[in-house]
Amino acid sequence: MTKMPLSDLRCYAVDTNVLIHDPNALFKFEEHRVVIPMVVLEELDKLKVGNTGLAADARQAVRTLDTLLGAASPAEIMAGVPIIRAGGQALGAISILMPTHQDGLGLRPNSNDNRIINDLLMLQQQTDLGEVVLVTKDINMRLKARGAGLSSEDYHNDQLISDLDSLATGYHHVVGSFWAQIEALEPQQVAGSGYHLMNKTTLQAILERTAYVNQFIYDDKEFVCRICREDGDQVAIELLNTNLLMRQKAWGLAPRDLFQAMALQLLFDPEIDLVALNGPAGSGKTILALACALEQTMESKEYRRIIATRSTRGLDEEIGFLPGSEAEKMQPWLGAFTDNLEALHAEDFDPGSSADYVGAKVPLQFKSLNFIRGRSFQQSFLIVDEAQNLTPHQIKTIVTRAGQGTKVVCLGNLAQIDTPYLNSTSSGLTYMSERFKGFQHGGAISLRGVARSRLAAFAETHL
Repeated sequence: MTKMPLSDLRCYAVDTNVLIHDPNALFKFEEHRVVIPMVVLEELDKLKVGNTGLAADARQAVRTLDTLLGAASPAEIMAGVPIIRAGGQALGAISILMPTHQDGLGLRPNSNDNRIINDLLMLQQQTDLGEVVLVTKDINMRLKARGAGLSSEDYHNDQLISDLDSLATGYHHVVGSFWAQIEALEPQQVAGSGYHLMNKTTLQAILERTAYVNQFIYDDKEFVCRICREDGDQVAIELLNTNLLMRQKAWGLAPRDLFQAMALQLLFDPEIDLVALNGPAGSGKTILALACALEQTMESKEYRRIIATRSTRGLDEEIGFLPGSEAEKMQPWLGAFTDNLEALHAEDFDPGSSADYVGAKVPLQFKSLNFIRGRSFQQSFLIVDEAQNLTPHQIKTIVTRAGQGTKVVCLGNLAQIDTPYLNSTSSGLTYMSERFKGFQHGGAISLRGVARSRLAAFAETHL
């Protein structure tokens, strides 16, 4: 590898929130030097205690630091310890930045953020290792750093798209007739079966973008198909019937538009292990997932139980001191599920008996994300609500809990993110949807419109 000129190297200082967001962030700075301010270690030390996801991420970050620094001497740590990669290659270096005491330089040291910025300003004056850059998820800290004369950046390594418009929707719309445009490029012979092979290059020329497995194609002539597999230069598509799609039913619930019908197709397919549903509030994400879960648990018996969980602003908060068991503590957070259960069983419920009915008839378990680490769920239909509030690392923690015969369904609205330091492009739901593009056993759909009520639909577009 050609050695990089010294003037092109940078010195990246990593903030605490970056290590919490991605405990493996230290390996993402290539040949550059990584500096960990002492204040960051102090903050990690305070955060590492407890059973929350935040504490677990803090502990993982500390263990990663300990692995990298190993048995290095204090002098070696100050000078920079080589970062050893998975293949044994040493690339870049890491060091601990001791706090400095200076007069008349930087910000008033009345907060940890200001102390970090002041230490980096002093390092910038003294270093000959290139530009010093603060990497933090905190927008206000980035602004303060720039105001003090220090370069600062967001952590972008896990952001796979630049803006939300680039997110794959799970379907492609063709203006006019899909078959007429295909025939104009390459004659097709449909044998009458439910599947058809076509050239991948021809398909991409029509769509003007890359198409992936388990994405849908529809046109203005009521043609619908689903890409079911790729075979070299050819793509196999499953020919679907629009009327049959719209007549699907899950626990008595029928789709209200084509996008909900596409979502039902993925939710019902036993070969699909992971489904991501993104859409505005009221678009039907939760009720579709719950209806399919009930149908496949109570009727077809494909799954033994339904597990419902949701983010309470990420894996960073205790579930509180509410009385009762874990399930009872989670009831206030998971009200959307009980509301939709009542809607699906409106004729079965007696007034005031909904909770008893759910407990007695439906194999539905409410779980807290704080205690999901280390679990393995077998033959379960796992629904993760408010997944837009999870980081990529937290999403990985949840998806890797799936055992044999388990389907994971992640629901979220990327326009409503409540977790600090997350946005629509860095959300774990976005990260997962992009990473699983092309996975034979995964799919994603962006729902449109608001099916909850005409009032909710008007509010979504006008407020």
